[in-house]
Amino acid sequence: MRRRWLLLAVILTVPSGCDNVTWGGVDVRLQAPPPQAEVAPASVMEEEHEVPLPPLPDGPILLAGTREGDGATLSVVGEVRGDALAPLPTEDEVPGFRAHFTQALLAPGTQLVLFSEGVRIGRMTVTENSEDTRFCHPRPQVTGVVELVPGASGARRIMALTDTASVRRPFGEFRTWNHDYDQRVASLALATEAIPQVGAAWPPSLLETRADIQAFRLPDARGASVAATFVFNDRLAVSAPGEGAYALFVMGTAEGSAYRSSYLGYRPAGAEGKGVPRYFGHLDWDGDGDSEILLDVFGAEHRWFASLGQRNGTWTQTYQDACGAPAG
Repeated sequence: MRRRWLLLAVILTVPSGCDNVTWGGVDVRLQAPPPQAEVAPASVMEEEHEVPLPPLPDGPILLAGTREGDGATLSVVGEVRGDALAPLPTEDEVPGFRAHFTQALLAPGTQLVLFSEGVRIGRMTVTENSEDTRFCHPRPQVTGVVELVPGASGARRIMALTDTASVRRPFGEFRTWNHDYDQRVASLALATEAIPQVGAAWPPSLLETRADIQAFRLPDARGASVAATFVFNDRLAVSAPGEGAYALFVMGTAEGSAYRSSYLGYRPAGAEGKGVPRYFGHLDWDGDGDSEILLDVFGAEHRWFASLGQRNGTWTQTYQDACGAPAG
């Protein structure tokens, strides 16, 4: 036998207020409805909704930093635009940009593709983000866990890219390059040639003014390269320069048994403001087959980044943070 269920809708009307009603042995308490929550005026909601989020960069983001053990800390350098870089907006220019950028592109769990000595060496998973205040404009900074290919345990200075295209780049054979006697002699020869060209004062000891020297090998170069920073009456650090201070940056590429000058940078602190560059690393960050070079620059009060690229076979400065522009 099929049973049919009949549902009856019963409306129980009682006076407003708080009453007790006994119904079938069940004690039912009726309460007046709670007051409605206050709703923001439509104009306020529309105003909040219409506030646009800061636009995010269209291109890959380059980061740079150092690794210690299975962890690394990297700071945002800028957006890759061809062989050059573009700065990210500051908080003064676009309020809220830094938080929006970090949450969208560098949130915990984000994976970055790691490079050192120009080759892909692994990946990093972001675990924490913060702010790097050592630079003239605070930069987003990330800390994370590093996974490296075998043989890359010697990588210390690291660059990273955020774009998905970089995961298709092949892994390379990592090699640490240490400068040798010939390269050290070559750096002094390059500086000796450069000083009269730029009209700089001769230091009492050229060797003692050499604050940094690094050797490297570009994948698209025939021989090894050497880069050296010479500092007169100053230091390779964020500090006030001395009287008549200047920085001289030279780079040379091996041609047979000699080194040919490939780039020369000179900055007198008195005329342009302090800016002492140091070679940080190289990477073909735009994937066009030609390497770019990242420089770490130290001023009187802050640090900043600059980059070198090859234009018609000649190395030239392709980017420098706005705060590093010469004072003149």
